[in-house]
Amino acid sequence: MQLSKLIKQKEYERIEYALRRHPITLVPIIILSILLLLIPVGLYVMVNNLFPELITNDRIYPIFVLGISTYLLSVYLFIFAYFIDFYLDIWIVTNDRIIDIEQFGLFSRTISELELFRIQDVTTNVHGFFPTMFNYGNITVKTASQNISIIFKNVRNPNFIRQKVIQLAAVDRKFHVGQDVEHHM
Repeated sequence: MQLSKLIKQKEYERIEYALRRHPITLVPIIILSILLLLIPVGLYVMVNNLFPELITNDRIYPIFVLGISTYLLSVYLFIFAYFIDFYLDIWIVTNDRIIDIEQFGLFSRTISELELFRIQDVTTNVHGFFPTMFNYGNITVKTASQNISIIFKNVRNPNFIRQKVIQLAAVDRKFHVGQDVEHHM
């Protein structure tokens, strides 16, 4: 996926960071998925041991297979939807703006944009054992004028990224302040 085409990059604009959630945040959903995928195996073993005549019955066995297949397809859809949400959530920081692309489910996407010179506050939140150990957390970028905030969720190196966003905002603010002075003269 070419980010410059996705965000309609301006000619003077360059992408500084393309941020995604830390891959370690997938571990709980992977564990849950494995457990959900093992349920049919356990059910088959239990039914085979307790009621072996159900497995050999020509009428009940197809219904059993259909039920298990429906369940497995539902679990696969759940895994796919979560992965799509994980993969397509991206935050792009350029030298001029921040673009927040968030996927909600399979068929809903929101794209927000925030100019760097409007940034008033950048805050990081790292809470918990795993976020501290693996150095990931949330970064909240706020503006005062439009009461807009963008949250980078579970990104790597949140303190480093926060510092870089503050530096980029300061540079962009100097450019826009100089531009406003020229327009008033």
